[in-house]
Amino acid sequence: MRWGWVAGAAVLGALAWWVGTEPFVSGLRALDAETLALGAALGVPVTVAAAWRWRLVARGLGVELPLRRATAACYRAQLLNSVLPGGVLGDVHRALDHGRGIDDVSRGLRSVAWERTLGQLVQGAVAVLVLVVLPSPVRASLPGLLTVLVVALVVLGVLAHGWSTLRTDLAGLRDRRVWPGVVASSVVVVAGLVTTYVVAARAVGVSAPLASLVPLAILVLVAAAVPANLAGWGPREGMAAWAFAAAGLGAEQGLATSVAFGVMVVVAVLPGAVVLLVGAWRPAVASTQETEVRSGA
Repeated sequence: MRWGWVAGAAVLGALAWWVGTEPFVSGLRALDAETLALGAALGVPVTVAAAWRWRLVARGLGVELPLRRATAACYRAQLLNSVLPGGVLGDVHRALDHGRGIDDVSRGLRSVAWERTLGQLVQGAVAVLVLVVLPSPVRASLPGLLTVLVVALVVLGVLAHGWSTLRTDLAGLRDRRVWPGVVASSVVVVAGLVTTYVVAARAVGVSAPLASLVPLAILVLVAAAVPANLAGWGPREGMAAWAFAAAGLGAEQGLATSVAFGVMVVVAVLPGAVVLLVGAWRPAVASTQETEVRSGA
């Protein structure tokens, strides 16, 4: 995991050397209370949709997961992802917590792994569709995205052929009560994040039309999924600088937009702090009550 945050920090350092530190400052200065509130509001459907996707995946694996509990866990995981190195430790915690709750850690880990994997596959498919439909200077990235998607599907197929557990999981996920909802919820997640990115771009002062901004946002989101990052930072900012420069909008504008977007995302997942506090408070209360009972006995 250490190499991941080192790589993310290296990307940020390279960007600071390339374009200077002003874009980082500009991204922060562009944010006001109204923009942050809008980002937090957009984060609600994104988080609920992700929780719904996880609930459907868990159902496909034979486990019922209440939407309310899944939403709280997703908020907590997103907060941890945004403040801890690697950008995935929140999901690891979510998977282990779910697995312990159902007395099946393996199934808990697989449910989160599938939820993240399927979400990224749908996001990749949406990215390909957007790059095909909308003319964009970054359309040259299309062959690379297609290659990644094909390789991912081939790898899944090969693994499924030789691993009975994976075959069983895929059989459950192919259920008509599962996969349409997984696709729909993933599209909602992507749409919410792209909208948030556009809001960040407008706050920074990017006036490019939506037809130009959306493909850039999609590519940045794909890069954000790379686990080699520093609490979510690194590849996302690198892709933003490159994509905006390729589109003629300037690497500085891309970096500033990505910084604003990153801060908006952190603010949007702050409800996860409440979930963490409640999770820490309940065991403490239970322990105190148990001690009082024993003392009274």
